[in-house]
Amino acid sequence: MPTPDFILELRATIGHAPLWLSGVTAVVEHDNRVLLVRRADNGEWTPVTGIIDPGEQPADAAVRETAEETGVRAVPVRLAGVGVTPVVTYDNGDVTQYLDLTFRMRWLAGDPVVGDDENTECRWFPIETLPPMSAHMRDRIDTALSDDPAAHFTVTRR
Repeated sequence: MPTPDFILELRATIGHAPLWLSGVTAVVEHDNRVLLVRRADNGEWTPVTGIIDPGEQPADAAVRETAEETGVRAVPVRLAGVGVTPVVTYDNGDVTQYLDLTFRMRWLAGDPVVGDDENTECRWFPIETLPPMSAHMRDRIDTALSDDPAAHFTVTRR
């Protein structure tokens, strides 16, 4: 799904001003493979990501985004990480920053198919041969696939 309506309504009021949003990263694992999508905006391979709708539970957002973007049905196994993304400036000038909740997800059913115009490809990659990607996306995958039962987070002391 493209930009959610609630964000378009906010942008109509605030223009390109910085917007703080809550998002999810869904790291879907199945048979020692990870589901990745190739983003239409920058061509990068990433796990499924998306914005949490107002009032939506974050785990439900991870399930929804996975289904919308790839057609795959998956369930959350655990909250793996909580973090803040770098500031993002989109081609249209919109500025955002995200509180990201990364979930480890387990595949239930479905073969990956591109479900919307946010991505140009989606497919499974063996964990040991993931394509090149940004360090922060690779960190989310590594965190989600770790056996640590606790969610990873960063504390900045001043």
